[in-house]
Amino acid sequence: MMGRFILKLTAFLFFSFIIYTLTLILFGEYLPSEWNNNLNYKTASGGHALTRFREVKTVKSADVLIVGSSHAYRGFDPRIFSEYGYNSFFNLGSSSQTHLQTEVLLERYLKKLNPKLIIYEVYPGTFKADGIESSLDIIANDKNDFESFKLIFKHKHIKIVNSFIYGLYRDISGLNKGIKESKRKKGDEYIDGGYVQKKNKTFRNVSNSKKWWKVRDQQLDAFDGIIKSLKDMNIKFVLVQAPITSSFYQAHQNNDYFDSLMDSRGTYFNFNKLVELNDSIHFYDRHHLNQAGVNIFNKKLIQILKEKDMI
Repeated sequence: MMGRFILKLTAFLFFSFIIYTLTLILFGEYLPSEWNNNLNYKTASGGHALTRFREVKTVKSADVLIVGSSHAYRGFDPRIFSEYGYNSFFNLGSSSQTHLQTEVLLERYLKKLNPKLIIYEVYPGTFKADGIESSLDIIANDKNDFESFKLIFKHKHIKIVNSFIYGLYRDISGLNKGIKESKRKKGDEYIDGGYVQKKNKTFRNVSNSKKWWKVRDQQLDAFDGIIKSLKDMNIKFVLVQAPITSSFYQAHQNNDYFDSLMDSRGTYFNFNKLVELNDSIHFYDRHHLNQAGVNIFNKKLIQILKEKDMI
């Protein structure tokens, strides 16, 4: 009796899943995105993730590997590293990348790239984010495998479940292969090596109210797991907080707390204290550098890494 019940329940769940998947595919293919509130699948969207993830699959190795959020792919320019003789470089940053997604990307590409140094960009805001936006970005623009499947259990969010199922269908059917992404779009230019240069733009400074950085346990656990893995594998890494506008930085009342948190995890440089930049001239918004700012920041970073014999 119990055996028949379990058999019927299994058949019911199986056919329900099939119908759900087919419905999801039909919605994804034919309904406008604004009607699909719980299916957020945007290929070749902002940040050039599609181009970056396609390029990394063609790269055999990278002596210097960058990971982190938009401050990474908009803040570390391979052309400047090349000027100093560091030609083997790849920037694996992605939009709103938190430590949950850094885990996924390092699991996929670390062994293949075999870096001598990882520059881990640590924007404090990534420690309080839930990471859903970045997971959706990776599901839609990189391959889907067991690592992206695990994101379902990390987030426990219907958008991640639906986007993963739909993304798997797009991967298996090869529908994304024909999608092309222009290297220049919406004021951004993709530079080989993973960097995105913003069209020359400055920032009109604004005042900021008092703020505090917050840390989510899930993100800190993921971050600590990554640090432990890198140490276990004897891979050299440095934690870098890229500059943000001084007005936005100083509005945060617990910068010392975040610095001490990073200092306790490894070699850490906070470039809000190491370079002098002008909020209006060197940024295009309150926390992203423009090219003039990137030039100053990268040259100072390379200088410090050379002095510390890390590069």
